[in-house]
Amino acid sequence: MAFTRFTDLSGPSVTDLSADTVAVLPVGAIEQHGPHLPVATDYFMAEAIAEGAALAASDSCDITLLPGLAYAKSDEHAWSPGTLWLSASTLFAVLDDLGRALAKGPVRRLAFLNAHGGNSALLGVALRELRTKYGLFTFLLHAALPADQGGASPSGELGLGVHGGLNETAAMLHLHPETVDMSLATRSVPEHLTAYEHIGFGKSVSFGWTSDDFGTGNGIIGDPTGATPELGRKLVDTAIANNAAALRECARFLPYA
Repeated sequence: MAFTRFTDLSGPSVTDLSADTVAVLPVGAIEQHGPHLPVATDYFMAEAIAEGAALAASDSCDITLLPGLAYAKSDEHAWSPGTLWLSASTLFAVLDDLGRALAKGPVRRLAFLNAHGGNSALLGVALRELRTKYGLFTFLLHAALPADQGGASPSGELGLGVHGGLNETAAMLHLHPETVDMSLATRSVPEHLTAYEHIGFGKSVSFGWTSDDFGTGNGIIGDPTGATPELGRKLVDTAIANNAAALRECARFLPYA
């Protein structure tokens, strides 16, 4: 079993990969994350967790790590300087092109490891498109499933911590502490949303939103003030372990018996 970086391979050596090799594509974003975090937060997260999980999973399966996508669907943050985003149609075309190109070689398994919630719906559509057009087995993994998509949220954030809050800030304090300015971290939880029974993050009715909709004024949706490097280490290590286990399944998964 082996781990390779796709970028290190020569053209001929790509053919040494097999149909059971899992190609892992980190998908992040370049977008505002409040005044205390860097715009590359999601990209840093995608790269770190994808690499860690790929290395761990290679103890029992073959993994090749593709170079990550930094620019993605971040139009919910388009109001803010520093957000560099692709339209849905552009990102979908990029994913389609990459899938088509990958399918020219021996690899038949492609896993997206996503670290930006705004990408999730489009990546989910791409899974079936790449399956039907190019015969790839496709998978969507998450660095952390966002609260607005059913993921867990710290209790102090009332289920509303979806951007620049406790967990993301803690993870960055662990991964890249030099990029975090905790003196600018402020609690910005849109507590008024709890008044709605059906509409809201993780509830039965979802809604379209941009990160300047909630009146926080700073682009944060959550409470980063209690973040620590120790919490970040725990979160990142857990994400790596969970995604490594998922990649091991991706290597042997078949939809038919």
